[in-house]
Amino acid sequence: MSETTTTDSTPQLRKTRVGVVVSTKMDKTIVVEHVARVPHPKFNKIVKRSKKYYVHDEKGEAAIGDRVRIVETRPLSKLKRWNLESILSH
Repeated sequence: MSETTTTDSTPQLRKTRVGVVVSTKMDKTIVVEHVARVPHPKFNKIVKRSKKYYVHDEKGEAAIGDRVRIVETRPLSKLKRWNLESILSH
């Protein structure tokens, strides 16, 4: 018998989101708003769904209005579960 299971050898991919920074008032934490365009379950019209994420920004490099990419990580505090991956535009 040959073992060809690839689930053990491939790493689990982390979720990524792109959003806009709406607050930088906390120390090493930013608030990023992600807007998803999804179809309405009944009417199939495209609607916007927004959600705010608390993101760890170790160096404090993001500013309000920046477009950033964030990546899922282990829980860092009560609300923080995301890390700043990169700043896409200022």
